[in-house]
Amino acid sequence: MSVRSLHKLFEGEGIAVNRLIQHLRLQECARDLARGDSGERTTSGMARRWGFINAAHFSRLFRDTYGMTPSQWPEALADPSEAETFRQRQATPRGGVASRHGPSPASACECGQ
Repeated sequence: MSVRSLHKLFEGEGIAVNRLIQHLRLQECARDLARGDSGERTTSGMARRWGFINAAHFSRLFRDTYGMTPSQWPEALADPSEAETFRQRQATPRGGVASRHGPSPASACECGQ
């Protein structure tokens, strides 16, 4: 399938293919950080694991989407009120596009696709 055809398939979805991929990567990063068992000890390691080439860009996207940095995420989720906030952010993240594709962190992509 050509890239053009792929983009054409997503025209009516309200989210571009690259943003959907980025959203899924950010979502998995948040889950790994919440579990604490990802094996990654650094933000840059987490970013690389999920296909982001620039750790600073990844951190900005994460902060813009979830309202905190990746390093703050696990600690915040330990608080029950923050855990509820997490569930709400997963449902409708800041500036994201809620779609049938699930929770949707979205922003400009620099994710090494």
